[in-house]
Amino acid sequence: MKTSVLFLLATFSVCSAQTTITKAFNDPIIGDFANNYNVIGTVDNSVTGSNAIFSNSSLTQGSAASANYSAPTSGEISTYPGTTIKMVNGSNTIYYKATASKLEITGLITPDATLNFTTNNGTFISYPAAFGYSEPDTASGTFTSTAASGTFSGTINISADASGTLIVGAKTYTNVLRIKSVQNFNLSVAGVPVPVGTVTNTAYTYYDSSHKFPLLSSTTANINVPLLSINQTTVGAQALNEAFLAVNDHTVKKEALKIYPNPAQDFIELKGETGNYSTVSIYSLDGKLIKTSDLKSGKVQISELPTANYFIQASGKDAKTEIVKFIKK
Repeated sequence: MKTSVLFLLATFSVCSAQTTITKAFNDPIIGDFANNYNVIGTVDNSVTGSNAIFSNSSLTQGSAASANYSAPTSGEISTYPGTTIKMVNGSNTIYYKATASKLEITGLITPDATLNFTTNNGTFISYPAAFGYSEPDTASGTFTSTAASGTFSGTINISADASGTLIVGAKTYTNVLRIKSVQNFNLSVAGVPVPVGTVTNTAYTYYDSSHKFPLLSSTTANINVPLLSINQTTVGAQALNEAFLAVNDHTVKKEALKIYPNPAQDFIELKGETGNYSTVSIYSLDGKLIKTSDLKSGKVQISELPTANYFIQASGKDAKTEIVKFIKK
């Protein structure tokens, strides 16, 4: 069982304003799409308290890491009781239970292992949560992997430990709230009187009041199973695509792909090196997929879209993905 298990526990997306996380604004819903990218560089989580400056200007954009939220099947609900929504990120799936007062983890599937929280779901967040919020919880269940199978149990400690201004690359966000989550689980197998290993994870996630999904998330996870000679630590981070793509107009000017008119009302036309592009996708600024269309004659109809700012992403089998910001008037 590898540390990707704990990384996934930390990368689920909820949102907040600087002072309050609420169910009405923050809970994921079926059909949501998180358009994230992996981050190249090390996230600086060292500052704490209010009026903090979270300085991460050296971070750069890596590979895409999108996630889709959908309804669980009847079989999945039977296996992970209470599940109301699932998140699929490539070959990984996380199951959640949303209630009136909190969001809980019910299950996790990766290519390396499966964790089932059926004995005691793990709290992800309780509502409302503001700066200074702190909540201890316990979680337990079963795990299966190619290396071993058994049970797990331990603690999860969640806190809103910092707030202030976040700098990601060349983008600056104000009114940001940081949530810290520390998870410690013991692993046990049948016939062995003491735990055979531990899994620990410390995650930091940064939110503002304008985006449903986190602006930046980072995690440090470790799995230690001496009997199997496993002691591995993994560090990872993701950022909302807007953190790198909406820095300023200079980003758009440097791209080979261009659009006009911008602002636009009925359609936008793609110009530049468009020959290898076959599909376009339009996203809201919070990363939700709004529309996907085949690219025909370089034009995309947008008359049905509400007035707002959007990203348009052009992609093709043999082409580098290009993303441009536009305004629908």
